[in-house]
Amino acid sequence: QVQLVESGGGLVQAGGSLRLSCAASGRTFSNYAMGWFRQAPGKEREFVASISWSGGSTKYADSVKGRFTISRDNAKNTVYLQMNRLKPEDTAVYSCAAEERGGPWSIATMTPPLGSWGQGTQVTVSS
Repeated sequence: QVQLVESGGGLVQAGGSLRLSCAASGRTFSNYAMGWFRQAPGKEREFVASISWSGGSTKYADSVKGRFTISRDNAKNTVYLQMNRLKPEDTAVYSCAAEERGGPWSIATMTPPLGSWGQGTQVTVSS
């Protein structure tokens, strides 16, 4: 399986921006669809965004459409999540996930132990 490490989380005021990164290692990155998920305290994990192996196809949760953008750089083995106009309800631990030979729609419904998952990075949005 591919190993995933997230970075870029932090504390930001409402209306601000953050960019999360997820660095992959261990396997051929371009074989994987990638996704971002989040989990707030006391809530279940929810899908945020996903991207195909080529970057040509993406999918977003309705709650983040128009504010978040997922992208990837296969040369750097990294997937990004640009988060703009952040809201307090975006506060959560954000994790990236990888699905070998998957796609944006299949990875959106993926749950452990399927696929590969990172440990997560905390995003806190203050009001």
